[in-house]
Order: sequence, then C-alpha cells, then structure tokens
Amino acid sequence: MTDILMPALSPTMEEGVLAKWHVKVGDVVSAGDVIAEIETDKATMEVEAVDEGEVTDILVAEGTEGVKVNTPIARLKDEGGAAAPKPAAQAAPEKPAPAGHESGQGVATPEGVKSAEAVLLPKSAPAPKSDGGQRIFASPLARRIAAQNGVDLKAIKGTGPHGRIVKRDVEGAPKGAAQPAASTATAAAATSGIEPRKVQSLAQMGIPDGSYDLIPLDGMKKAVARRMVDSIQNVPHFPLFIDCEIDQLMAVRAKVNKMLEPQGIKVSVNDFVIKAAALALKMVPEANASYTPEGIAMHHNADVSMAVAIDGGLITPIIRKAETKGLAQIATESKDLAKRARERKLKPEEFQGGTFSVSNLGMFGIKQFTSIINEPQGCIMSVGAGEQRPVVKDGQIVPATVMTVTLTCDHRVVDGATGARFLQAFKPLIEDPVAMLA
Repeated sequence: MTDILMPALSPTMEEGVLAKWHVKVGDVVSAGDVIAEIETDKATMEVEAVDEGEVTDILVAEGTEGVKVNTPIARLKDEGGAAAPKPAAQAAPEKPAPAGHESGQGVATPEGVKSAEAVLLPKSAPAPKSDGGQRIFASPLARRIAAQNGVDLKAIKGTGPHGRIVKRDVEGAPKGAAQPAASTATAAAATSGIEPRKVQSLAQMGIPDGSYDLIPLDGMKKAVARRMVDSIQNVPHFPLFIDCEIDQLMAVRAKVNKMLEPQGIKVSVNDFVIKAAALALKMVPEANASYTPEGIAMHHNADVSMAVAIDGGLITPIIRKAETKGLAQIATESKDLAKRARERKLKPEEFQGGTFSVSNLGMFGIKQFTSIINEPQGCIMSVGAGEQRPVVKDGQIVPATVMTVTLTCDHRVVDGATGARFLQAFKPLIEDPVAMLA
C-alpha cells in the first residue's frame, strides 16, 4: 500500500485546494500520469503520480479546501496487489521543507517541478535547527534513523543535494542526544529577546461582532501577508526617488507600435521600463544582487519580476534575461505571463527566482509610491503615472510629461550610492529610449 500525499507546489505553500480528480477508485495509474489538479496560493497546477498501481481509495474529495501539505489524498495498492489496512490519521505537517524520496511513500509532484520540496516531513518529526537558528535539511528516512539511534543531526554534514543530510550520512554516525527543535515562535523569541505579539480580536479592540462581514483568508492572502511581514521586519528598506521626462518615450512608443501593428504586438510603457531596468542592472551590477548569510550573490542576468494584480492577491512573473531581449519580445512575454497569471496557470519557475522587481501603478493614476522588497531581491522599482508637470528648461518654465520612479533598496546589499548610480543609469535610457532599440 502506498499513500499519495498532498504535495508542496511552491516553497511558501502550506495548504491548497484539491480542485479536481482525474482518476477514480479502481483506475490503474503509472508514474507520470496526471491524477489531480491542485489550487495553490499562486496557481492551479496538474499533479502527476510518481508510483504505479491501482487506486484503492480517494481520501480527499474534489473541491476540498485547506488540505495541508503532506496529508494523504489517495492510496494505491502495493506491488503484491493487496491493499494494506488504512493507517491512523497523521499529525498536521510542519511548514514545507526540502526532503527526499527515501521514505518509501508515493508522492504526487507537479508537472515540470522536480524540486526535493515535493516531499515533506510530518509534524511528528520536526526539522531541527542549527545553533544559528537555521533549519537543518534532511530526508525523512535520515531523520527517522537519527531519532532511533540517538544521532544529533546538528553534528552531521550532509552529502546529498544542496547539502541535505541523507541515509548514508546518518548510518555509522556517532550517537548523541538529539534535541527537539523549538517551535518557530519560541525560537524567534529566544533569538530576538522579544515575546511574540498577542493578536487581539476586533471585539477586544472595540469593534462589536455583527458590525462587519468577515471574508476568510485564502492561501494566496495568507502567503502574501506572511511574505510581506517577513520582508518588512527582516530587510532594512530605504527609498530613492527620481523624476523622468517621458515625452520622447511616448513618441518612440507610438512609432514602434505602428511598426509592430501587423504582427499584433503592442509595447507598453512598462515594457520600456523593464528593458531600461535590465540594461541599467548590467551597467550597475552591484544593484543586481541578493543578500545571503554566506555573502552577497551577484546575479549574472537581469531576471526582472513584474508585479501583476490577480483576484485575491499579487504574483510576480519573471522576464528572464531581460537585458538580452528586444522590446517586441518583452511585450509578447509580459502579455502572456500576465494573462496566465490571472488564470493561475503559471508554473513555479515562471514566478520564482527573479533578481529585481518592477511594480507599476501608473495606470491607476498613482503619482508616487514605495513598494516592499520581494525577498531575496535587493531592489524593487515602483513606477508612477506619467503626467503633465511644469519643468524649468533654459530658464523657462515649460510643460513636460514626467514620471516619478521610486527605487526601494535592501541596505545590506544596495547602499545609497549604489542605488543612486543605478537610477543615474536608468534615467537617460527611459528619457531617450532610442538607445534601447540599438
């Protein structure tokens, strides 16, 4: 008997909606067959089986919300052809953590996602942390052997993928008292010296029950809220502002779109912004960087994330290697990514791993705003509306179309001088975009 578990389809996923089954009891499936569709906090994805066998039980019905990662959702017969007795209910899973397939359980994996994060550790075996408070990555089998033999995982160096501790690392290791990991809240409090804030109900804050309608948080709202709180608490933000005149950009855009009209391509102002930002990142590579505990990661390419508002939240699909692409290609890709983002049909690799973000609220008439950094990126650019403003040229006040751009920086990576140099590189590109067409 093999359990098929609810997979983690993204690093931030803790639960999802089992939207649709593609199999029923009695069906025989093979590895690679699509068995279900799962709605995550970011997208709806097809899920494949990684084992073969006959479906004996559907444990979670279609349309079920809040299915915790690592929860059994279906069961297959074992190779002997007999279904084993149903196991006792498992404890709720911990937060997703990378793991391997050494547990012997069949795990559903999303199409195109081969990350080790598809298999997760149950709460009954919480992931220990090192003395520095970082999670120790180990496979479920390695954790079980370590617990049985009294081996302290903190004393072991993993030889698996990305340094993960696997079976061979634990076998033969010296025994030691393994210490259970503290809860996330307790560990954070011990590290910071600050007790977790007690959240009051609305009634405790003077808002009586019945005076409002409560809309439950879906997976996306929870994920966005968690990431934004983590970012604003952990990253030392600061903003830099600059005004760009975009009259030439608007004229060039009109000519470019007239040329591309037979191909059905229309370039937006945001496409120009993405291209200019990518070129500026190559000119000032120190701004195309991420902070890590081991050092500053200097990215080789400008993978520009663009913020897209969708029902219930926000997602940031990525234009990969934007510095190498023309405006027509960027326009085509950005339109396709935005469309599929709103349909929740993006693959994880299409919205995870960018090096720099662009958020544009100009179409809503927003003149100026500051964004929260999209970790682990070092910067995010906020783009306001282009509007007619009086400017001084040669001692004369004349009208010009001006767009305010805000660069929010992670001071651990991009200091004020580096951020200023980036904006100095960006401004002439956006004000005289002919250089981007070369």
